[in-house]
Amino acid sequence: MASVSVDEAMRRAIELAARGLGTTSPNPVVGCVLLDDDGQVVGEGFHAYAGGPHAEIVALAQAGQRAKGGTAVVTLEPCDHTGRTGPCSSALVQAGVARVVIAVPDPNPVASGGAATLRAAGVRVDLGVRGEEAEAGNVAWLTSMRRGWPYVIWKYAATVDGRSAALDGTSMWITSEAARIDVHALRGTVDAVLAGVGTVLADDPRLTARNLRDGSLAIRQPLRVVVDSSGRTPADARVRDGAARTWIATADEVGADPDGRVDLTALLAALHQRGVRAVLLEGGPRLAGAFLRAGLVDKIVGYVAPRLLGAGPTALVDAGVSTIAEAIDLEFVDVTQIGPDLRITALPRKREG
Repeated sequence: MASVSVDEAMRRAIELAARGLGTTSPNPVVGCVLLDDDGQVVGEGFHAYAGGPHAEIVALAQAGQRAKGGTAVVTLEPCDHTGRTGPCSSALVQAGVARVVIAVPDPNPVASGGAATLRAAGVRVDLGVRGEEAEAGNVAWLTSMRRGWPYVIWKYAATVDGRSAALDGTSMWITSEAARIDVHALRGTVDAVLAGVGTVLADDPRLTARNLRDGSLAIRQPLRVVVDSSGRTPADARVRDGAARTWIATADEVGADPDGRVDLTALLAALHQRGVRAVLLEGGPRLAGAFLRAGLVDKIVGYVAPRLLGAGPTALVDAGVSTIAEAIDLEFVDVTQIGPDLRITALPRKREG
């Protein structure tokens, strides 16, 4: 078996970590590759679900005695605390690993400190290998832990001229089935799907993650959150159907902004306390505008259909922009064709000052 470089091993660890997207929260996604002292892969692992064995533990179990004197290549600093599982730092020391290569330090004060523990035990520790790539693969969890509220993705569907529905209000379906399947896959990677009560009243969405080919529900469902300042969500709304957990977030419970609406910053802080690390904001246009106006959107995923309507509701309303100088500038990071539609992924640029 050919030996591999540490860089190659980290690339593989990042690939492994991605397998845990959507199932590990409130924990991060983590991948680990173990190399013996000849540079051959003797163990691989990833964190598959919260409460389950961590990536390092899975890799060590595969490697057995071959881990001694070897190198552990891991996407996130090994944890240094005992929770539902024991500290990975101690497990690596006990296995006799001689070197640990870490892509990203752990920002969680409860679990961090693994690097220091390893060094104190005489283990060589190197930081930063493929750090940007590993950061991108774990961006929601890392962002959430660093600032104390979830990573917010705004998803919308619209025609080329930005309409989310026709003049008569019809909106099913703006985009193709292929795009809708892609949206349900996206829902499966987040912890919560969020919509405003206006969307619930107008469209009565389920907000679940489903297989559209047969209608079956995904095994893991994100929390459904309805932003409903005054509690107008009907008792028979489909978001109350029991298919997934639902929180009707009212101003009385969460706190109100100066206009009497749900305070969005307080809402995100409350979601973080509930273990939510990534939120998919789905509707409607006014709620999206409020999130953008407050600077609370981290990523935008737009599905653009090759259609023109010329009139009708727009995908975004009142984002706090009144002149071109106030426009929210974006950085396009991906444009992919999904069926006949385009999926555009963009990051809002931070405004100066």
